[in-house]
Parts: sequence; structure tokens; C-alpha cells
Amino acid sequence: MIMREPPIDPQDELGLRPDQLPRHIAIIMDGNGRWANLRNRPRIHGHIEGAANVREIITHCARLKLDALTLYSFSAENWKRPRREVDALMNLYVEYLIKEREEIMDNDVRLIQIGRRDRLPEAVLRELDVTQNMSRNNRGLKLCLAINYGSRDEIVDAVRAIVADAQAGRLDPAEIDEACISSHLYTAGVPDPDLLVRTAGEMRVSNFLLWQISYAELYVTDVLWPDFGKDELNDAIRAYAARDRRFGGVKTDVPSGEQA
Repeated sequence: MIMREPPIDPQDELGLRPDQLPRHIAIIMDGNGRWANLRNRPRIHGHIEGAANVREIITHCARLKLDALTLYSFSAENWKRPRREVDALMNLYVEYLIKEREEIMDNDVRLIQIGRRDRLPEAVLRELDVTQNMSRNNRGLKLCLAINYGSRDEIVDAVRAIVADAQAGRLDPAEIDEACISSHLYTAGVPDPDLLVRTAGEMRVSNFLLWQISYAELYVTDVLWPDFGKDELNDAIRAYAARDRRFGGVKTDVPSGEQA
């Protein structure tokens, strides 16, 4: 019988209460190529090491009982990379999806692919569909894997879907609000990220979840993705818990007339 990994007590692991944890963490997994270059190895070796690192992060988030984890794996702009590198990445996706199914099911993870399906090879689509269908009824961590993803594409697709619903009489344009737009995004049904992590030190969001990260806390680390393990993720979560999240308001425990 396959045994699921036991949950982690955040008080023991992080010194935090469960309510201090982010519900949803989004990660821009950057630095695979630089990791390989620093070791005088081909870039694909960095991607292989980065893919191997994904398992530790997913398992850790599942054991912390987070609601969701979104990983920016392949952007719509990444098709501009050399054909050999792109082909190697697509082969890695196929291998990963097959190899990690048992781990996904073992940890009650539900896989959700976000991004356009066009341009993705049939082999990748086939394995994505198999894993998504297998894990559809899992109740634990929602793992959103962003492949061929661009946030502007996502917003364009949402607008097209909303217009189609309005033209078909299924939606009154006067009822279009933030909730309506969110429900037409690829991430419909997944809470917005509380914490956005970017590895490898770059200070930009790179067309990632532009709508969803409106109020996310940003955490940038110089650690390259293949070296970003659960200890580094714990550091990011502790930094998040230490932030004062006011969402445009003010603290209620300051003297009258003073703004925090």
C-alpha cells in the first residue's frame, strides 16, 4: 500500500501558526541556465537539475497543507530559445509527468496545467491530460503548472470568453466584475497567490499572473532554482509571515490621526 507523506506541523518546521502561512505560493523558477554555466555544463543539465528540484518543493508544500502552488515552467516567450533546448525541455516534461504520477497521487496533489495548449507537442499534451485526469479528484495541494503560459495571453483569452458569453446571452455585460474576470482565467477556482517567489535575483515578474498577484507579497532571492530547496522556501515563508499586509488600509492599533 502506498503511504502518503505525513503533514508537517508549521509550528515545529517554521515556528509559525497555520494561519500565518500563505494559502498559495507562486514561483518563477529562474536560474537553470546560469547554474549550468557556472559548472561549465550545457544548459540542459541545469534544466534537468531544476526538474529534479521540483519534487522537493511540491512535496514540502503538500505536507504544509497549502492550498495551491503555481510553478512558472515555460513561458510563451520561451519558444524563442534555440530549438534544441526547447525540444529537450519538452522531452523533460514528458519524462517528468510519467515519472512523478505516483508521487502526485501519493501526496493527494491535483495537477492543473495553465497556459495555451497550442504549440505544445502531442506527447506533452497526452501526458498532461493523463496526469490531470488521474489527479482530478485529489483534495490536497492544487499544483498549477504554467507551460506555454503568458499572463497577457490569459487575459486576452478571458476577455474573448466573456465577450462570447455576452453575445450568446449567457452574461449581462452590466454584471461583469472582478469575480467574473477571475472566473474566466486559467486559474479559476484557485485562490490568488499570497506570495510570489522569484529565484536567481531578477527584479521583474515576466508576464506571470499579472491579474492574480495584485496583492501578493514579493520575495526575490539570488539562489538559483536548482539550489532552491525546502530550507530556502521556508525562509521565504517566514519573510512573508513577517510582512504587515494591510491591502491599502491602515493598522488599527496606532493612535488616532496617525497612519501606519
